[in-house]
Amino acid sequence: MTSVLPNPNHKKAKALKPSSRRPAKELCSECGLCDTYYIHYVKDACAFLNQQIAELEEEAHGRSRNLDNQDDWYFGVHQEMMAARKQEPIPGAQWTGIVSTIAIEMLTRGIVEGVVCVQNTEEDRFQPKPVIARTPEEILAARVNKPTLSPNLSILEQVEQSGMKRLLAIGVGCQIQALRAVEKQLGLEKLYVLGTPCVDNVTRAGLQKFLDTTSRSPDTVVYYEFMQDFRVHFKHEDGSTETVPFFGLKTNQLKDVFAPSCMSCFDYVNSLADLVVGYMGAPFGWQWIVVRNDRGQEMLNFVMDKLETQPVMSQGDRHQAVQQSIPAYDQGVTLPMWAAKLMGVVIERIGPKGLEYARFSIDSHFTRNYLYTKRNYPEKLEAHVPEYAKRIVSQYKLPES
Repeated sequence: MTSVLPNPNHKKAKALKPSSRRPAKELCSECGLCDTYYIHYVKDACAFLNQQIAELEEEAHGRSRNLDNQDDWYFGVHQEMMAARKQEPIPGAQWTGIVSTIAIEMLTRGIVEGVVCVQNTEEDRFQPKPVIARTPEEILAARVNKPTLSPNLSILEQVEQSGMKRLLAIGVGCQIQALRAVEKQLGLEKLYVLGTPCVDNVTRAGLQKFLDTTSRSPDTVVYYEFMQDFRVHFKHEDGSTETVPFFGLKTNQLKDVFAPSCMSCFDYVNSLADLVVGYMGAPFGWQWIVVRNDRGQEMLNFVMDKLETQPVMSQGDRHQAVQQSIPAYDQGVTLPMWAAKLMGVVIERIGPKGLEYARFSIDSHFTRNYLYTKRNYPEKLEAHVPEYAKRIVSQYKLPES
């Protein structure tokens, strides 16, 4: 076990000044831990200072990944996977509102006393504002992903000071690894963790550059997502949807907008959450649900009667597409839009689907991130890249340098 032990004196510590409170430096994912007195645990807790997914999986789920099982390499410890969508979607939700519905059910039934989630500031729909929601209305105000680095854990002091004992935390992989590592410090009787898959977050300035170079109307984008049809889907204020093929993105201009923490992350699927709700392993229009442990099953049971479900499926072969994507991204290749649209149509018809699309996405990002880490942080490579990620990357031929 490598997570830190309880320290009854931690409340006496004071958070450091902003200029000195980022031990991970440029690799900081802005998870918020360093904004609290829990910064004293950061060298053990931070995913970019002490990669410990296998050890924390053992603590959270009762076992770590079985490296003889490729599904474990890709999807982490899990009891069950399925595709689902709400029978009655929540208006304004990014998908059908499964995450929000789980949170509301757990709060209104008294299973938890608060929900850590992310609203946005009044001034900027994409500027994250972590809160402890105590009403369904506050949960609903957090619907729709914020594709920027978010300091979710900055509210941990509020959790302890509130005296609440049962908490639901919603977050992404780097946040959840740090949360798991300090979980024993929080004085909670029960912590439930609802995760979303996460890849390629940006700073607010980086997000603006992405919107400006990709969308026809960047100022009216409400939310967007990279989808299973190999297109980026933008939702606009007037309700319209804009799609841009992956292969038409201005890669040569966008290679540097992603946060260094995201470029060196190998926890796309949020390995340490109890329950994960995303999209990438499901058919288009459905969400992918991964139950990791009994707490995750308990959480899902609260909403099963509100869901339409189907088994996960897998179709196609990702390997050639991934291998071709490695030099294309590395060299910043950008196709003319007509060629990008044509390629998108072809790949949508014959390319990977379901779990194979999820593997395609994981492979593409892990090979890219492995190269990034090797080139920029070679001294970290061996300890920072988990064994499952090394096995995934080893399937492909990478550039020598």
